[in-house]
Amino acid sequence: MVNQFIAQLMAILFVLFFSPLLKGLMDRYKARLAGRYGPPIWQPYRDLRKWMHKETIRTRESSWVSEWAPIFYFIAPLLVTMLIPVLTAFPLPFAWMGDMLAGGMILSGGAVALLLAAIDSGSVYPVLGVSRLRLIATFTEPLALLLVFIAAQTAHATIPFVVNQTLVSSKWIVSPAHVLVVAGWFMFLIAETGHIPVDNPSTAQELSMIDPGRTFESSGLDLMLYEWGGWMKFTVLNIILVNVLVTPWGLATSLAWSSMLMAIVWVMIKIVLAAGVLVTLEVSFAKLRLIRNVDFISAAIVLAIVGAVTAAWSLG
Repeated sequence: MVNQFIAQLMAILFVLFFSPLLKGLMDRYKARLAGRYGPPIWQPYRDLRKWMHKETIRTRESSWVSEWAPIFYFIAPLLVTMLIPVLTAFPLPFAWMGDMLAGGMILSGGAVALLLAAIDSGSVYPVLGVSRLRLIATFTEPLALLLVFIAAQTAHATIPFVVNQTLVSSKWIVSPAHVLVVAGWFMFLIAETGHIPVDNPSTAQELSMIDPGRTFESSGLDLMLYEWGGWMKFTVLNIILVNVLVTPWGLATSLAWSSMLMAIVWVMIKIVLAAGVLVTLEVSFAKLRLIRNVDFISAAIVLAIVGAVTAAWSLG
């Protein structure tokens, strides 16, 4: 049997070390869809090692904000990992520290730290990325709250371990409200993590950057923490999608070693499949103009509102 605290540590280590592999798999799959061979799936690990050994350079005008922001941004997804069902279908010791709203606030806190560091750099390109990102966040943050409220309304709880068991019940698993919430979260994931059609994570053009623009002036250990933290954030949002909103199937139902190891395999498969769908959609669309991103997120908000009405009607 696995100790509960060991199981909690396994969930944290899973997100920590699987997120670079997920990034490598997505880059390789995207390249193959574009007719290229693509980088090896282990390339993100090599990039992390390269950034770790490079010198960290900051401007003279930067303050303590630029020193602590990478740490906060890196730790935020790991804290959320302790609140959500990563490998187990039952709560672990730290799962009661916060609910879905607390998890959202933690991730938002990390994003605010990165935002302040981008402004603190004194460079025009990070500030340009921040201004564009705040325009998008004006719509993504209400969308996230609306989706959380729908899930809470349905499950009569805001604890992710309760929500996933409710949505997988026979009453909700194929309901229109469930489908609309999943679609809305998928669109939120695209916008929040800077993927096409909202943004192009692999762009190298300064004037077209949105999400990557915030780390444009970062280097060395700072860049490593930002990139790794971003990959973990994408992994955590995917875990919420596949383990909380879609289905908890494949999660460990006991602390037996065999059950925990099988959960690792099944969760990896679920996340890779969800990421594969996202990459397939990415290569099928072009990046939208900045003002058109508002239309994209507004469509997600409309889906969420329809889902909320449908859920309220079903409960009534």
